Amino acid sequence: MSQVPPFAIISGRQVHDVLHGREREVTELIESAYRLHGEGETTNPDSYFLRFPDRPRDRIIALPASVRGKVGVHGLKWISSFPENVAAGIPRASAVLVLNDFETGYPIACLEASIISAARTAASAASAAVRLSAARGVTPRRLGVVGAGVIARYTHRYLRANGLRFESVGVHDLSAEHAAGFGDHLRRCDEQVVTHDRLDGLLAESDLVLFTTVAGEPHVSDPALFGHAPLVLHLSLRDLDPDVILDAWNVVDDVEHVMKAGTSVHLTEQRVGHRDFVAGTLCDVLTGGIVPPADRPVVFSPFGLGVLDLVLAKHVYDQVGADDALVCVPDFFHDVQRYG
Repeated sequence: MSQVPPFAIISGRQVHDVLHGREREVTELIESAYRLHGEGETTNPDSYFLRFPDRPRDRIIALPASVRGKVGVHGLKWISSFPENVAAGIPRASAVLVLNDFETGYPIACLEASIISAARTAASAASAAVRLSAARGVTPRRLGVVGAGVIARYTHRYLRANGLRFESVGVHDLSAEHAAGFGDHLRRCDEQVVTHDRLDGLLAESDLVLFTTVAGEPHVSDPALFGHAPLVLHLSLRDLDPDVILDAWNVVDDVEHVMKAGTSVHLTEQRVGHRDFVAGTLCDVLTGGIVPPADRPVVFSPFGLGVLDLVLAKHVYDQVGADDALVCVPDFFHDVQRYG
């Protein structure tokens, strides 16, 4: 007979200790999650957006998912994005993730998940950068970062951990203070940093472009800015005008999921009435099903799949458990006898 499992709390410090310094291992885990998703071993419903009429920039998103196979877990990530937090000195994003036991459905853990979310996003971007660059036969040497925040910091670390080295890193942010702060961080990583006041200057000098902004609608509209065929990691999803998308070779994480919520590819679909401008998914790239061109801009637009969070969270849970460091809440499930 099944027993009610214990319920654990896993702190951000514990999550950090499991993941930090193991960026290549995390990237391999995320690639395995993409493959499981491509093989039909996951269930990944639509994300649900809680929005606020009086604060249109703020949102809280629920990402339910289930992963079968050797991972064997269900769960939900609940992540908020409140951009004005940055001005108050706290991070824009905060999150928790609940893991559910595969057999009973009982919640077994609540994890601090902003680190998990940032790590899986960065690992996804690093995988795309390495795999797409290899398939194109082009090694990027000049990184351009648009949006100098936490996701940019994580992604730079994961790009480096996965073997990419840059002759220069350009930085552009609407806030000169944020651009300077991120530039100082990059210099501590021994990068040669160039701060750009104008976005077009950064784009012209970059063969790998990373968008990590909080833009709510497209602000880059001229396809000629990408005429030198860079690889674009469009993590913030809403920076590029449909004209830019239509001129590029596009790859996403999941075609159905990314075509919503006003993403650039969603706006493009609404304009042209079809999805033929999307070549395929990152899983297709990993399996060799599609090959990106070297003579066109290549844009990776990942909506973010809950299954990625679950695979990484389950890894953290298993590692903390193996270290006998799970902090379980006594009597969390109290009234468990059917008839008292």
